[in-house]
Amino acid sequence: MDIIEDALLESNILHVDETSLRINGKLAWVHVACTSRYTYLAPHASRGKKATDDIGILPRYEGTMMHDAFGTYPKYTHATHALCHAHHLRELKGFIEQGHTWAMRMTTFLLAAKQAVEAHHGALSEEEARRWERVYDRILERAQHRLETMTPLPKKALAFVRRLQKRKEEALRFLREVHVPFDNNQAERDLRMVKVKENISGTFREETFAQSFCIARSIVSTLTKHEKNVWDSLCLLLAGETIDRVLSAT
Repeated sequence: MDIIEDALLESNILHVDETSLRINGKLAWVHVACTSRYTYLAPHASRGKKATDDIGILPRYEGTMMHDAFGTYPKYTHATHALCHAHHLRELKGFIEQGHTWAMRMTTFLLAAKQAVEAHHGALSEEEARRWERVYDRILERAQHRLETMTPLPKKALAFVRRLQKRKEEALRFLREVHVPFDNNQAERDLRMVKVKENISGTFREETFAQSFCIARSIVSTLTKHEKNVWDSLCLLLAGETIDRVLSAT
């Protein structure tokens, strides 16, 4: 796992997320740090900063951290941050269903900005990025004004708008930086098998079983991302070969 950890620390973008599971009937969490090439899963009793500090990757990471704005991640101030818009689009869908017209405008903006970035091969010029920023600001300013005049005050929607205003740089980082994606789907995909396992088998009986599962899933996921034959590669690892040699073998 040290090889995977080192590769993640050297990456310019790191996807992070967490999901719940049960260990011996008690609530616990699996944390993921990943890229398109490497996956690191680790269980912990805590969801917050104690867990990510104990796991040890995030305190040393200095690139761009992609996440869903969960309060733990911004505390790592030595990294830069980018926000997941798939998460925002899910929240916006709920506001649209409640009749908020500004939410439809923001949804249209985000999807159009994504298309514009893709058309420019991953990043916009500074002039184009500023133009998109002005539209972003205008949508949120009008939304804030509208929401603040409503009775009763729609606190959840207003908090969402203020969050996007406060964290504008992180929300729009994908416009300028080619290595920053639009969403955190990589982390969500790498956590999916944890939920599949829980749905099929239920709780882990002991923490060591959860740790073993996370190590195995981390290795299998990393092998798959490197387009390696998983069975043959696992046989080599069990025979004593190191994972870096297995990953680099042609």
